[in-house]
Amino acid sequence: MAERDVKSKRLGRGLAALIGDSAPEAAAAPEKFFRDTRKVPIEHIEPNPRNPRKTFTEKDLGDLAESLRSKGIVQPILVRPAAGKTDRFEIIAGERRWRAAQRAGLHEAPIIIRDVTDQEALELAIIENVQRADLNPIEEAMGYEQLTADFSYSQGELAKVIGKSRSHVANTMRLLKLPNSVKDYLAEGLLTAGHARALITVEDPAALAELIVEKGLTVRDAEKISQDPDALARMKGDKAPGDKRQKDADTKALEKRLSDTLGLKVSVGHKPGKETGDLKIKYTSLEQLDELCRKLGVETR
Repeated sequence: MAERDVKSKRLGRGLAALIGDSAPEAAAAPEKFFRDTRKVPIEHIEPNPRNPRKTFTEKDLGDLAESLRSKGIVQPILVRPAAGKTDRFEIIAGERRWRAAQRAGLHEAPIIIRDVTDQEALELAIIENVQRADLNPIEEAMGYEQLTADFSYSQGELAKVIGKSRSHVANTMRLLKLPNSVKDYLAEGLLTAGHARALITVEDPAALAELIVEKGLTVRDAEKISQDPDALARMKGDKAPGDKRQKDADTKALEKRLSDTLGLKVSVGHKPGKETGDLKIKYTSLEQLDELCRKLGVETR
């Protein structure tokens, strides 16, 4: 435990030094972390399969690629030597920059090489992304879960490592118990962590999540509904909680085919016994909307 406490303090205090942003802190970091800084071919760098960040939006990468074309990569990518490979490096922090650099057609990238273990690399990746607010709530929760599962961290120890409160860690990890449809909304940025915390306590989190997205409800609205068991039914016009009809297998199959074809979340609301209904297509960026219009043959400009 004492060894882990020392390591936690080191990582929490010395992150800036480890990723090369703070010269004064660098002197305090352990010697073993530092190797050198250089430029290497883009193809000599590979992503870390344990990176907690999984979502990279097209717009985000496109904007950064434009910046890199004119300015280049200002902040080096933090890497470690790739196991069993010569002159190959695995990203610890900076995968978004590496992806955008490829889009920008850059042939080289500046790197900072560090000698760290699998555990230290995962800790650094989570801390760096959390401090930059680059992770969506589900990615953050999955990163915490990976540390606890792979390296037997308690929530208290994990809180020290990442510089957050124990309650923040506990509440974030509880998000993983939500239904997959809710986690999808969180990953797409349609729900915030504040919304999700309100959803954890309700009987039907999927229904409330759908209502939040459809009506653009605030976190405060969601909290009020979560405290009133009948509020959700009243707002949706249902007869009673749990009265929501389940979609049949054919409708679900059609939704999946449409979603796979369009690359967007599609919902078919067919009214039983009638020939009417609605078709909802959800997009999370203007680029996705433009792509949908292109596929439908609609001119947007």
